Amino acid sequence: MKSILRISTILFLSCPAITLAHTGLGEHHFADGLVHPFLGVDHLMAMVVVGIWGVLNGHRVWVMPVCFITFLGVGAVAGQSGYTAPALETIIAASVVAFGLMLALRLKPGVLTTMSLIGASAYFHGLAHGAELSTGLNVLAGIILGSALLHTLGIIIAMRFLMKRPEFSQRLGKTVALLGSYLVLSSII
Repeated sequence: MKSILRISTILFLSCPAITLAHTGLGEHHFADGLVHPFLGVDHLMAMVVVGIWGVLNGHRVWVMPVCFITFLGVGAVAGQSGYTAPALETIIAASVVAFGLMLALRLKPGVLTTMSLIGASAYFHGLAHGAELSTGLNVLAGIILGSALLHTLGIIIAMRFLMKRPEFSQRLGKTVALLGSYLVLSSII
């Protein structure tokens, strides 16, 4: 498992972080929204970790993913309407660091604290999605479905592997925090 994490980290750090989330297909459709969360490493890590976090924190498994998807949708609609935030990519990358640290340190904040962190992160992810793919509800539906699939992947990973081997969740958290830190640095340089 350690070697897989190391190889993944090396491959990730050798890729240009800014272009990973863009499909390059010009006009945007449902399929663009669907694949978008899978292509952006920051989005992918955050959404998978939210699924994992829901399982490992002992809350109802779907509460955190539903919170994320709800605020992702709100943020995407705001982004499609032209709203944005300064240093948006840095904020998103910082949320990945926060999620990674929560796993690595095995922190279990209360439900309201967890939901606030997830909701804020999701809103900013949604702003970025909405601004990048600003062509309507069909794209938003794809983004929401793609995000739900990634949350489900996180839930499956947690239930199948991480609940039985908590040290792997710590390693995964450290890796996510490290990769998120790289994204933060690349967004401000």
